Amino acid sequence: MMPILFHIPGTDIPIYSYGLMMVVGFLASIQLGKYLARRYGFDPELFVNIGLIALVTGVVGARLSHVLENLPEYTSASRSFRENLWAAINIRSGGLTYYGGFLLAFPSLLYYAIKKKIPLRFGMDMVAPCLMIGLAFGRIGCFLNGCCYGAVCEMPWAVTFPYASIPYTDQVKDGELAAPPELIKTDENRDRLVEPAELQARPALAEIAAHEHSLPLHPAQLYSAFTALLICALCLAYFTMPHAPGRVFALMLIVEGITRFLLELLRIEPPVVHLAGYGLSLSMVLGISFVALGLVLWILFGKRAPQPAQGFPVVATT
Repeated sequence: MMPILFHIPGTDIPIYSYGLMMVVGFLASIQLGKYLARRYGFDPELFVNIGLIALVTGVVGARLSHVLENLPEYTSASRSFRENLWAAINIRSGGLTYYGGFLLAFPSLLYYAIKKKIPLRFGMDMVAPCLMIGLAFGRIGCFLNGCCYGAVCEMPWAVTFPYASIPYTDQVKDGELAAPPELIKTDENRDRLVEPAELQARPALAEIAAHEHSLPLHPAQLYSAFTALLICALCLAYFTMPHAPGRVFALMLIVEGITRFLLELLRIEPPVVHLAGYGLSLSMVLGISFVALGLVLWILFGKRAPQPAQGFPVVATT
């Protein structure tokens, strides 16, 4: 876990791993999109605009979804309204729900495609692998930041997170893990962990904290990154085959929805609905919805004759 990768030389300005991975994922998505646009005869610069729209609307939707899914955390009575509001909008601490970003970004991109007269089905197919490559880097950022972690496990590849990380703090708060009494501080009639900044002036406590770790957890973020890369590869492979326009996007929805639901079984998220006595998290509900939508689109788009795999003439580049 490395929430801060490094500081800009000569300054105290930190470079956060989560934000950097978002930027890397964004740039990788743009480059892949521009390549596919040239391959299929579209202006590759359109994908720069598409990427910017997706970035802004995606981050807003992803953060809003995360806050709604974890509302008690952002309406804590132990914090002031201003502190809760800052916690809700501070994305440097991580916490972006992919599906929430998709639900806001997709209609925005749909509007832009219609306005620019981009054939919707081809546009959707080109966006599909780009979404997955962006998701993969985003999940690596989650792992480095310590957010979106998995459930407790005893697998050989289980990971632990250090003192004051999000998993460690949550496990102490939920009573799953007991922190040393020396690291517990009482402020305004509430107990909290000693902040890492406070440890710098107290070497003895810093030594104790250095040996503290969370319980072993599934590296759910890395599972998600790996499956996103596989889905990206699957979408690109399907591009090489004759297919009805739009089916690459439908395939992405189906496979991503299935894998997201299965990965949620290895995470701990509060249920938002109960079905047959089983609690489903928001991501599970959305995963089921994505599979259903993907199947509908697969059937609808399949009514159009498959197009040749070679696509359209390549746009000349300068």
